[in-house]
Amino acid sequence: MYGRGILKGLGVTIKHFIDTYIDDLRYGLNKYSKFEDNFTQRQSHEARGAFTIQYPDEKMAMPERFRFTPFLVVNDDDHPDAPGQDWCTSCGICAKVCPPQCIWIVRGQDPVTKRPIPEPEAFYIDIDICMNCGFCAEFCPFDAIKMDHDYEMASYDRTTTHIHDKNRLQKPFTYWRSIAPQITVEEAEARGGWEHVDVIKAKEKAAKEAAKKAAAAEPAKPATADVIPTGEQAAQGESLKTDTVDSAANVAALNRAEASTPDTPASDPDAEKAARLAKREAALARKHAKKEGGES
Repeated sequence: MYGRGILKGLGVTIKHFIDTYIDDLRYGLNKYSKFEDNFTQRQSHEARGAFTIQYPDEKMAMPERFRFTPFLVVNDDDHPDAPGQDWCTSCGICAKVCPPQCIWIVRGQDPVTKRPIPEPEAFYIDIDICMNCGFCAEFCPFDAIKMDHDYEMASYDRTTTHIHDKNRLQKPFTYWRSIAPQITVEEAEARGGWEHVDVIKAKEKAAKEAAKKAAAAEPAKPATADVIPTGEQAAQGESLKTDTVDSAANVAALNRAEASTPDTPASDPDAEKAARLAKREAALARKHAKKEGGES
């Protein structure tokens, strides 16, 4: 209140103004003459005074997370299997999530079957419309599109220079590793390797199939051969046979004892049925006798 914020701001400005002259005296006449020796120190936390860069002779180092126009990642020219192969599969996710809609993709087709193939035939980005948000790189499921650090792209020809085609957008994987070494390590750990996601999955699948074939090709274990028992083993076998015979004899004796035991009347279903019929006939006879006595 009462102008304190203005006074604090002016104090910071005056401090930088004074530190600038002190820094000039410290470097002497070599502050801007030796760019390579003094530039790193002047751009570090030890710098004092005005933070001036003599552009274009001096350029600040861009951090790895710096975003400018996108580019497409392709295999290096010395790749053993697919040199220069596109990582892009023309899935179209980047074009769908792009807020200003500055990406156009033409999906490739097989020349014989005319079926779509996972490779873009044409890829265009209008850098004048691009807002450098990085959504295309963030949503790409194959790590095929990245944000470049090249910001010196001004020209007077918009129609041919500012609309980047596939050939201009393609850059090798080693270029991406050179401008973002830490990020490439994190992405490789997430993918499980330095290759394309589909290549890593194909190698894992091939390794599993090879392991299955190797397991199926292993010879079966031979059956255990009959071993002639030694004296002690034979004695154990004879005792086992004797115990088995005795047990069988005991079971047979129990069966004979059960067979010889007479059944109780209550457990015989025929006897119970006959008793019920006799009671019923007796009750009917008493009923008939009582009826005849009443009629007489």
